[in-house]
Amino acid sequence: MAGLQQTNSEKILLSWVRQSTRNYPQVNVINFTSSWSDGLAFNALLHSHRPDLFDWNAVASQQSPVQRLDHAFNIARQHLGIEKLLDPEDIATACPDKKSIFMYVTSLFQVLPQQVTMEAIREVEMLPRHSRVTREEHIQVHHQQRFTQEVSCFTFLLSSCCSKVVVSLTYPISL
Repeated sequence: MAGLQQTNSEKILLSWVRQSTRNYPQVNVINFTSSWSDGLAFNALLHSHRPDLFDWNAVASQQSPVQRLDHAFNIARQHLGIEKLLDPEDIATACPDKKSIFMYVTSLFQVLPQQVTMEAIREVEMLPRHSRVTREEHIQVHHQQRFTQEVSCFTFLLSSCCSKVVVSLTYPISL
């Protein structure tokens, strides 16, 4: 199953995140989906490299997931120049979008110190490849996939239809 495989860039990025957040007991990043939904991982990652920017305990103990996510995205924008590409409401779900989180964490990786040890990479390779998915998460993913397929089909039909109109306008039928 292709969905269960991790690319080398995912392993390196996940290793960097785990290594950076190791001293934050509330944070255990094992993937690029559900591990990020409570906002703690984003804040711990920022705080581990820039503890001068905010009080970790205040953020970790007093805010809701949406508030913590908003806090992290605002800190990254104001102090690191990373645009607020994600909406906290989209991440504070049971199964946030993996590609969106991966892209955003990659942006953080590009501006924060990036040392990754081989030990951290080996640790990531030992993580379970998949976690149990609840029935609700499975239904949500199924609906997202179905919607994506429907949009792709619609886009194909639309482009096919439009190209026929363009062809008929460009090459008039002569009798």
